[in-house]
Parts: sequence; structure tokens; C-alpha cells
Amino acid sequence: MRQSSLVVVANRLPIDDSVAPDGACEWRRSPGGLVSALHPLLRQAPATWVGWAGGTGPAPALPDIDGVRMYSVPLTSDDLRDHYEGFANATLWPIYHDAVEQPQHHRRWWDAYQRVNRRFAEATAQVAETGAVVWVQDYHLQLVPELLRTLRPDLRIGFFLHVPFPPPELFMQLPRRAELLRGMLGADLVGFQRAQAAHNFAQLVTKVLGLPATDRRIAVDDRMVRIGAFPVSIDTTEMAALAGRTDVVERARRLRRDLGSPDQVILSVDRMDYTKGIEQRLKAYSELLAHGHVKVRDTVLVQVAVPSRERVGQYQILRDRVEREVGRINGEFGRVGEPAIHYLTQPFDRAELAALYRVADVMAVTPLRDGMNLVAKEYVAARVDDTGALLLSEFAGSAAELQQAYLVNPHDLEGLKQGLLSALRADPADARARMRAMREHLHQHDIRAWARSYLSTLDQSDSLLTRLGPDS
Repeated sequence: MRQSSLVVVANRLPIDDSVAPDGACEWRRSPGGLVSALHPLLRQAPATWVGWAGGTGPAPALPDIDGVRMYSVPLTSDDLRDHYEGFANATLWPIYHDAVEQPQHHRRWWDAYQRVNRRFAEATAQVAETGAVVWVQDYHLQLVPELLRTLRPDLRIGFFLHVPFPPPELFMQLPRRAELLRGMLGADLVGFQRAQAAHNFAQLVTKVLGLPATDRRIAVDDRMVRIGAFPVSIDTTEMAALAGRTDVVERARRLRRDLGSPDQVILSVDRMDYTKGIEQRLKAYSELLAHGHVKVRDTVLVQVAVPSRERVGQYQILRDRVEREVGRINGEFGRVGEPAIHYLTQPFDRAELAALYRVADVMAVTPLRDGMNLVAKEYVAARVDDTGALLLSEFAGSAAELQQAYLVNPHDLEGLKQGLLSALRADPADARARMRAMREHLHQHDIRAWARSYLSTLDQSDSLLTRLGPDS
């Protein structure tokens, strides 16, 4: 068995669910998210990725992709129901996103969460070479760092939370709060998207576990765990190059023609999730249409809503509500051949997504709560001519960096409407200055800068850091 000095551990492997008869498989790139963040890093620093392949039953043997070894962890249908759909996404996810939906608690879900986390820890201990760096990702696997430290005390362990970390009054609702905190403290470095999240974590560690903590360090037994904010980013250069490709430019022209050559195109790209603010955005747009501030013939909204967690009841209900609202708006304001909203639920490949970014005069990213939201950063990177306007929720992690965006509170319907109008009616010179400033920030704070910042704090060896390339 080949071993690796860098091991990424995440709930999912970054591959297509289906593997071709010849054994070939490809990176699964969804809008934003973990895969988009780590893919360019791992291509430069060959590693092993430990994760679930997407099916139930025995773990399939998978080929390497771009030099990255895929190591599959098996899950049963009970694991999928109780760990992934249950504790991870019906208990932790809503708590971590301001309890936008009511979290659910079932004891069997916790049993499954422990069981699956142990399975991931054991698989990682098997593939990691002596002294390797292990980078555990996200809320599905919060117990893995402590379990892995027990199994392999020689490893250097990092944990990174891609979603928000809640304030103490929300986290304290969790029946297993102490175990979750101890699990994360098995890492040498616990990373968050924002400084406030690190502060929340330090407060909870002191309150629940009685450990001395600051916003940067926590004393655990005879060792020191470091914590901090490391805002995740994208491969800015890759997205800009993709958006500038001749075929993508031509595809963008065709898309605009297919949309009826409107004066302005508004685009939103989301997973179908109640945290993304899709319903609030549709209501705001509907009211702008109703009051004549926006006219269908002149302005088009393209809403991409990629299905997510379709077996979870809350998500099925949300999709039904969204589709009813889209139908109502199109029925009330659309015309023959001119829908008010172009509603798409299929995933797009990277080139098609870049073409959509080029088409969009306004990108509306208005989640109720989001750890970062890389779609906002991808849009900015794709605007290679410095045009376009980004409408961005104050409650997306990316708002702390992209301060030149048109920032809105998505809970405030009137403010959301006004923000959208401001973006649509922006003075071209002002919009260009805003976009140029955001693009410059992203070029300085791209995916490699994020990886170098995190791994250097983790005290990773120079040999790995040099493979990431020079600082951006």
C-alpha cells in the first residue's frame, strides 16, 4: 500500500459518482465548496484523499487522479441516513447556520456519527506514513482529530471548518457538545473562516471543558492547540484564464442571445439549501417586478439551484417551495418566450459556469449565513474586464474580504431590493473601480496563499510548502 506525507480527509471523495468501464474517473467540481478550494493545491502537492465514494456497500478501489490517490471509506445505508443526513446535516448544519431551520436530535444519529468518524480515523491511520500531515475537513468529521491522535500520535493533524462556527448560546444546545469540542482539539491547528468563529470556539472550550484558552491558543493536557482564521479562496489565475478562453467568450455571447439579449442579466448560483436565501431573493425580485422597477423585457434573472441532500425532508420541502414561487413569478410577469426567471437545476461544468459568470451583469450571492461562499470569489475572478457588480450578503464569510461589493442584509427585504437596484443602476466607473479592487485582493489572497498560510502555521515541512509554489 502506497503511503503519503499529505493526507486530506473529507466526507466525500472529489470524483464523479460513476466510474467509466475503463476505470477512468474525474474530479467532481461543484459551484464553490471544498473541491474547488483544494483541487489546485493537491495537483501541485500529490497526496492521498480519504473519503466516501458516494455509494453504499464495500469501498470501491479507485485509480489515482492527477497524481492524487483516492482512498475510499465504505458507508452503509444506515450510515448515510443517520450520520450524513442525520447528525451532520439535520443536527449540526442548522446549529452552525444560526438555526435557520430547527435542528433535530436523535440518539441513534450520534451513535452513527461516532461510528463513521472512527472508520475515517482508522482508514487515515492506515494510509498515512510516519510523521505525515493530515488535514481533516469540515463538520462531518469533527471527532476524527482526537481519534486519530490516539491511533497515530506521530502525525501532525490539522482541522479546518468550512462552515460557520456558532456563538456559544447556539452551540450549547447540542447534547454532545463536550465530545465535539474534544474531537476538534485532537488537532494541532484548528482553522476557521473568520476570526469571530475562532473566538466562539475559544469561549466554548473554556465554558464547557474548563480549559485555558485565548483566541489563538488552547492548552490541552501537555500540548498547545493553535486556532485561527484562514479564509479559504480559489485559484484566481485558473478562473481568469478559463473566463478568457475563446470558446468560453463565444459561449457567453450565445447564452446572452438565448436569454433574449436583455439589457441586464442577474445571476445566482447556489446549492438548493435553506441557508442560501433563495426564497428571500425571489421575493425581492418579484416585488421589483410588481412595482415596475425591473421589466422582464430588459432584465433577466437566471437562478441556478443545484439539488442538494435530496433525501432530507427539509430540502425536499424547500425545493417544492422554490419551484412554486418561480412558477408563480413566471406566470404573473413572464411573457411568451420571455420568462421572468430562467430556473436551472442541473450542475454545470467549469467552462459553462465561467460563461455564465461572463454573461452576468449582476451576481446575486445573498445567503442567510455562509462560511465563505466561493461562488462570489469565482465571479469576481471571471470578470477579466473589471465589469459587473457583485451583490453580496453581509453574512457570507467572503463579505469580510470583498468589501467593495454591494453588501446587503438578506433578512431585510427592502434593503435587499435597494441593494439589487443599486447594483443594476451602478455608475460604470464606480462599478469598475469596485471590481478592480476586489480582483486585486483575490490575486493576493488566492488558494495557494490560503494553503501556505494554514500549512505554515501547522509547521508543515518546507518540502511540502515549496511544492505549493511561491507566495502570490
